[in-house]
Amino acid sequence: MTDALAGWSDFNVAMAGASAALAGLLIVAASVNIEKIITAGTLTARLGAAIASLVLALVASAVGLIPGLDPTWYGIVVLLGTLAAGAFQLHATRVIVRDPQPEQRQRFGKSVLGWLPIAAYLAAGAALVLGSSSGLVLAASGCLLAIVAAIVVSWVVLVEVLR
Repeated sequence: MTDALAGWSDFNVAMAGASAALAGLLIVAASVNIEKIITAGTLTARLGAAIASLVLALVASAVGLIPGLDPTWYGIVVLLGTLAAGAFQLHATRVIVRDPQPEQRQRFGKSVLGWLPIAAYLAAGAALVLGSSSGLVLAASGCLLAIVAAIVVSWVVLVEVLR
């Protein structure tokens, strides 16, 4: 299955570059209004979770480029990275749930998007550790979901902070 991982090298190169660039741009964009973002607890937590998911995408893509890497070890790294990013998303979800302002349905919508890449990467890591090459497709899905979720969340944060 090591050959299967090598087959994803072009994808991993593209995603490592894209996720690193997006994470950097997100940090720079947020720094322009950082004082306002910090005063809104939900925005800070959501932005942190978005950056963590981009870092997870970066790490998973970069580690996937290590020559001769055993897919089981790749799965272990993906799982460990997912646990770290998941801690940020868990914190964001707790902050959103405790926010007294939005309605219950808004709370769900605000947190569910951030959990999608976490779920995909958890499934990917588990599948890889269990020896299934489907974990590579799930990891690719997690990467794409992380990028989309981070873009959406950061757009919301940057617009909300100016309201």
